[in-house]
Amino acid sequence: MSGPKRGKAFDRSIVEGPIRGAVWKLAWPTMLQNVIGGLQGLVDHAMVGNYVGYTGNAAIGVSWQIFLVVVVFISSLFTGMGVLVARFAGADEPEKVNRTVYQAFLTSAAMVLFVMAPIGWVLSPILLGLVNATPAVQAEALPYLRTMFVFSYGMLTFFMLGGALRSAGDAKTPLRLGVVLTILNIVLNVIFIRGFGPIPAYGTLGAALGTVISGGLVSAYALVRLFGGGWVVAFEKGMGWKPDWVIIRQLFKFGLPTGIQGVAMNVGGVFLLAFIGSLATSAQAQAAYVVSYTQLFSFITWTSVGIMGATAAVAGQNLGAGQPDRTARSVNVAAGFGLSLAAGIGLSFLIVPNQLLAVFGMDEPTVVALSVELLRYLAVSGLFITVALAYTGGLQGTGDTKSPMYISILSQLVLPLGYCFAVQTFSTLEPGDIWLAIVMGHFARAALSVWVFRRERWRDIEVDIGDARPA
Repeated sequence: MSGPKRGKAFDRSIVEGPIRGAVWKLAWPTMLQNVIGGLQGLVDHAMVGNYVGYTGNAAIGVSWQIFLVVVVFISSLFTGMGVLVARFAGADEPEKVNRTVYQAFLTSAAMVLFVMAPIGWVLSPILLGLVNATPAVQAEALPYLRTMFVFSYGMLTFFMLGGALRSAGDAKTPLRLGVVLTILNIVLNVIFIRGFGPIPAYGTLGAALGTVISGGLVSAYALVRLFGGGWVVAFEKGMGWKPDWVIIRQLFKFGLPTGIQGVAMNVGGVFLLAFIGSLATSAQAQAAYVVSYTQLFSFITWTSVGIMGATAAVAGQNLGAGQPDRTARSVNVAAGFGLSLAAGIGLSFLIVPNQLLAVFGMDEPTVVALSVELLRYLAVSGLFITVALAYTGGLQGTGDTKSPMYISILSQLVLPLGYCFAVQTFSTLEPGDIWLAIVMGHFARAALSVWVFRRERWRDIEVDIGDARPA
């Protein structure tokens, strides 16, 4: 009788080779994938901004802020999965890697189909009302948001598979899939946003259609490859549909704090939008926030999140291989990479802000002035967030997912919102006050993340799903 299917062998240089090389090997494909993947959002905003106007940009930004509150919670399973996969890959236990990823796939499917899709459809109008979106913005946002809630499982599956492969030491396959996804998404966006031949122009809704269709197609291909056994993670046809509760409990044990963290951060973003919506120039300020923060600043967050993912994989694999000192060194190296990149991108915010804004069709004087002002704050804030995410990756990769949760609640929810509330209560809230609150939150997150990681309590965290396979 043959044993469980094993795909390609794990890359042992991550736990045996030079630290800088190990981190960079996973970091550069992940960062590049995030940047390339992020281009589809830029295309959405650029096309919608030119064909619909800044109300369309505001609609996409507001919808994504709401959508992420739910999606980040479901995606927390993938963080739990990453903790387990990295440990087992470091210990060279492929059967446990495969079981873990398969159970994450089944669990996320159930949550999307039976929770996110139906509830998201019903609650979308209420959620849009909570962020003080103007009637014009709500009219553009509602069909976009409902489409994302109901049809985004393909995109989530892509995120899950990318995280699994990266945690197992293969960052190049997710990069290749990400390039295909982005090209396909851009082509579909061009077709659906502006119309093509017999296909009418769907405007803002067209951006959602391009996203969900491309995600579904690429994820279907990836699942076929997983069952084929050619990657470092492989599925067996006889795995069945039965849940493995030992693994699922571990997924939630390590993932749930990340879900709470993500929800807290995005709830903070929603309330920050509500503060922006209370300004005298609310629509213009929301448009400035969407383009400067959620789009241009994303060039820093995309690379920083790539650093975080690579750090989590290297840290977890080395801890799984019984080398905690290499884990500690890898996080310091990753933070250095992140700082260099964030400084370069932030410099462009200061030198050529108007040229960057012009890409999105931003020409209304008030919107441009607010956007340039925000970019000045973000040039500094980027240095803090990249350090925060590097050390967050180190904590999460080793299994300490609770500390980043507490840090994020304090730094991304309590501190910035408390500051805005205090200013609004005792004075007049201005856009600059909100921009300063963002910087304060990022600084606090960086300082706390470094301090907690250097206490090194993560050295004693154990991970185990047992050896028995479900009957």
